[in-house]
Amino acid sequence: MSSIISVKGLQKSFKNVEVLKDVNFEIEKGSIFALLGSNGAGKTTAVKILSTLLLPNGGDAKICGHDVVKQAGLVRGCISLTGQFAAVDEVLTGRENLKIIGQLKRITNLKQKVNEWLETFDLTDAADRPVSTYSGGMRRRLDIAMSLMGKPQVLFLDEPTTGLDPQNRIAMWELVKGLAEDGTTIFLTTQYLEEAEHLADRVAVLHEGKIIAEGTPSELKEGMPKRGAKIDFSCGEDAEKALKILQENGMVACNVEQNLPPLEDVFLTLIGEKKEDESDE
Repeated sequence: MSSIISVKGLQKSFKNVEVLKDVNFEIEKGSIFALLGSNGAGKTTAVKILSTLLLPNGGDAKICGHDVVKQAGLVRGCISLTGQFAAVDEVLTGRENLKIIGQLKRITNLKQKVNEWLETFDLTDAADRPVSTYSGGMRRRLDIAMSLMGKPQVLFLDEPTTGLDPQNRIAMWELVKGLAEDGTTIFLTTQYLEEAEHLADRVAVLHEGKIIAEGTPSELKEGMPKRGAKIDFSCGEDAEKALKILQENGMVACNVEQNLPPLEDVFLTLIGEKKEDESDE
C-alpha cells in the first residue's frame, strides 16, 4: 500500500483532558478516508494536528513523507483544509475570493485557473456576484474550490456537508468522489454515517481518544454479529446445484444475499460494546 498519511501513537491533551490517547492509522494515496466519531471524540483535533494548526503531545504523523511537526512548512505545501464553516469573504465576489487565494499561492495563468474552477464547481453564472448572495451549497462549493487552488495532494474536509440540504449534500458527495478519481486524497470527518458509507474507501471509528475499529465499510459490517441472510425464493436453473439442500425441502432459491447492517448500526454497536467492556473492568 502506498501511504500518503501515516499516524502512529498520536496523543493530545488539553489541561487534564486527554482528547487523543493513542491514535494509529494509514491512508492510501488517492483514497477517501472517513474518520467517524461522536461530538467531542477528537475528530477536529486530529485534523488540526495533521494540518499543522495544533501541536501533538506525543506520537508522530507524516504526510507526503514529511513530519507534521518538524517539517510543517513542507506539509502545508501538499495539503489543504476546508473546515466546518465556509471560510469565504462575503463582501467579495466568488471570482475575487478565488483570485486572492491564487495570488497568495503564486499560481501562474491565474485568470484561466480561476475560470476553470468556477466552471468545475458550477459557479460561473454567480462568479461576479457578492458571496453574501450565495446559498449555503454555493458557499461550500466556493470554499472547496479555494482549497483546491494549487492542486493539493491531500484535502481535509471537516464536516463538509454540515448545514446543507439533502440535494446539496448529494451534489457534494459527487464532487468529493470526482476529486478522489482525479487523484486527490480525501480525509473526511463526518457525523453523517450514510455519508461515510457512500463515499469512503476506508472508515475509522474514533472513540474516547482511540481508534476502536477500522476497515472498509463492508469489512466493518461483516464483523457485526447476528447479520443473517436474505434469500430470494424463485425459480432458476442455476440454483439447483448451488442450493441442493433447500431444493430437497421443496424450496428453490436463485439468490442468497448477505444481510449486512447499515454503517450507522455498526457505529452504534461499536460504541456500545466499548462502553460495556469498560464497565466490566
